[in-house]
Amino acid sequence: MKIIIPELALVVLIGPSGAGKSSFGREYFRPTEVISSDFCRGLVSDDENDQAATEDAFQTLHYIAAKRLDRGKLTVIDATNVQPESRKPLLELARQYHCLAVAIVFNLPTSICHERNRLRADRNFGPHVVRNQASSLRRSLRGLKDEGFHNVYVLNTPEQIESVELERTRLWTNLRHEHGPFDIIGDVHGCFDELHELLEQLGYQITLPEDSMSSYQITHAEGRRVIFLGDLVDRGPKVPEVLQLVMDAVTSGVALCIPGNHDDKLLRKLNGRKVQLTHGLAGTLAQLEPYPPAFVERVKTFLESLISHYVLDDGKLVVAHAGMKEAMQGRASRAVREFALYGETTGETDEFGLPIRYNWAAEYRGRAIVVYGHTTTPRPEWLNHTINIDTGCVFGGELTALRYPEKELVSVPAGATYKEPVRPFQAPQGQVGVLSAQQQHDDILNIEDVSGKRIISTRLQRQIIIREENAIAALEVMSRFAANPHWLIYLPPTMSPSETSKASGLLEHPTEAFDYYRSEGCKRVICEEKHMGSRAIVIVCRDEEAARKHFGVLSEGIGICYTRTGRHFFNDSTLQAEFLARVRAALDASSFWQRFESEWVCLDCELMPWSVKAQSLLLRQYAAVGAASRSALTEAVTLLQQARERGLDTGALSDTYRHRQLLVQRYVDAYRHYCWPVHSIDDLKLAPFYLLATQGHTYFDRDHTWHMQTLAEICQADQQLLLATPSLIVDVTDATSVQEGVSWWQRLTGRGGEGMVVKPLGFSAQGPRGPVQPAIKCRGPEYLRIIYGPSYDVPENLERLRMRGLRMKRSLAMREFDLGVEALERFVHGEPLRSVHECVFGVLALESEPVDPRL
Repeated sequence: MKIIIPELALVVLIGPSGAGKSSFGREYFRPTEVISSDFCRGLVSDDENDQAATEDAFQTLHYIAAKRLDRGKLTVIDATNVQPESRKPLLELARQYHCLAVAIVFNLPTSICHERNRLRADRNFGPHVVRNQASSLRRSLRGLKDEGFHNVYVLNTPEQIESVELERTRLWTNLRHEHGPFDIIGDVHGCFDELHELLEQLGYQITLPEDSMSSYQITHAEGRRVIFLGDLVDRGPKVPEVLQLVMDAVTSGVALCIPGNHDDKLLRKLNGRKVQLTHGLAGTLAQLEPYPPAFVERVKTFLESLISHYVLDDGKLVVAHAGMKEAMQGRASRAVREFALYGETTGETDEFGLPIRYNWAAEYRGRAIVVYGHTTTPRPEWLNHTINIDTGCVFGGELTALRYPEKELVSVPAGATYKEPVRPFQAPQGQVGVLSAQQQHDDILNIEDVSGKRIISTRLQRQIIIREENAIAALEVMSRFAANPHWLIYLPPTMSPSETSKASGLLEHPTEAFDYYRSEGCKRVICEEKHMGSRAIVIVCRDEEAARKHFGVLSEGIGICYTRTGRHFFNDSTLQAEFLARVRAALDASSFWQRFESEWVCLDCELMPWSVKAQSLLLRQYAAVGAASRSALTEAVTLLQQARERGLDTGALSDTYRHRQLLVQRYVDAYRHYCWPVHSIDDLKLAPFYLLATQGHTYFDRDHTWHMQTLAEICQADQQLLLATPSLIVDVTDATSVQEGVSWWQRLTGRGGEGMVVKPLGFSAQGPRGPVQPAIKCRGPEYLRIIYGPSYDVPENLERLRMRGLRMKRSLAMREFDLGVEALERFVHGEPLRSVHECVFGVLALESEPVDPRL
């Protein structure tokens, strides 16, 4: 006997004790697929034969089965299951998780079961037990199909069991192996002329049939395929032509098709079912009437063959006429088919007498893109990885296709209004200032999307774990201090310093940074001046309409400048508006918008002076330390001098305190380099060093030379505000080039500069041990005096500081870098804001990890 098992099913083994169910399960299924009642009894009681534990055992069995089915795993139940009441909860699980239930019945003679049980020490119950089980089984046989089992296989002899050929099959909805590219077309409704025009726009060559006996020939030079989302029939003028073209395309392998509710209604009518001739069905039947019976029979056979929905491209794409919840994707049940055809309604009707539908897409959290139609919309809009492309061609709108994986929309206008819609659907002409469906939905951010322990998958690093306590800290900062979340599409990563230098009097030196990249196989690096300012993310839009359109922000100007923790950089909104206007003017003057075909840009920058953002820090910490130290040390030196004048030997102590005076003065001089008065925008300097993203693009695939050159061109347009970042290319395998890099660092730090940042020439690089640090900072000795204190380079202090560990800091830098890249890529790919914020919150959460802040 051949037994067909769908890849996702609940397989229920049914038979009395000793019938061979467990042996069958071991032979034909994986150990993890089989859940045995005996095993569960042992789990809860340490004794597989403890009948007193039966209730707890079956609760455990049902729980495990539910978890497996929820995850889409084939599940086999090994128990007697001979009574309807024992099978009922299993069938309820199958219905709940939308999978097929398969019964394999072991209807062996009781004598065989008795003999097998006699040979087993754990089966010492009387023969009446097996006799009662067999009796219950025989009474159930005829009703198993009615109970809800999709397939029932009855094995009556040991020979039948031994000769079983078990075959596992894909579900009909499973086309994960089909990768496209696809052109997905919304509801056609008999609009043949528009369909023909749309297919030609999409690049298909169509040869019309010479007569009713020949077929349409449809090809595409690039091997693309069409997916029709159903509702081919009703309301439109050329239903038979649409049906013939689609049937021919599917037959030739150029197209896939799923059913719509109108197609399903036509099928029921063709099968002789009683249906109302409403919503265009009467017109369809009238159009089919002149056609020969063979054509109508072909239509019936075709519609019967259509599958409720498809899962394609390794599960990344789902197509269904009315949509598909994540829990139903790739599953098979009546409920799944009903949802695919009709969606979900509230049971109420609107003022037009039409059913009110639940907006399932607003709650969708799946990773697969769901493309659907059914409900007419004035324009296709993405919402949580879903898009409705039924743009009402038959009502005078458009016929729309989504090109996948490009996610490009192609539409043709209707040639006429073939049917007046009951409910108006066209958007007012010239409507502006209205948020998209996704933007309106993104106004409601769910705390569950960012709280608790999280595991974030990124393109550069497989998984990054965010601990719950860190997520709490990030949520606190974001909820109390952050700017409008719609702007927060990226947070910059922390940066690791170089290995501790062994050079006399130094804690950091370029040699260690160059050595690191050389050991990782990065031959060329770029050295960029480290500016004496604060990290700033600057987003600038071409106008306020672009800000609304791309960021869902209303009445907040053309952009934002925010800190590395997501706070407004400027407390004065007027100053921010003036600042952003200057940056936009530079972008205008450099023809940036035209060159990049974008209406917005995101820049990673340094904004100077440091005192603009760190004024309170300077006053409370650095200036206070400097003032207090100078006052105290001056007094100490004076007292030591007086003691010496009275004949005490204070020479060595006086020298020590005079040296400390010098170090404190150098400390004060160091932080003063980072401070200057800011009376207007003309006193600011913005140094961009990454062109992170524009409309539809990130630039992580460009090397740093490209970033430096591109940004320098923009800076030329406003040299008073914008500062091009000086840089130097170093070949770390060439001693002369390395020395040039060291000398350049010495010149920068010698005139009071902070130091430099060393990066692999490519934006990201791979070494023999995995990803390479994206950037290493090498700070000058006087800047480090601000960080570690005035006397940090006294020999005994320096030796202690050289024991600092960088492992945690470097791990943090890599994880934050990967999350930042992932956040921006998700944003430019049109993912929901919650998906972007998962990564943004991740960066901020990692910042609360216990790492020495001086590193």
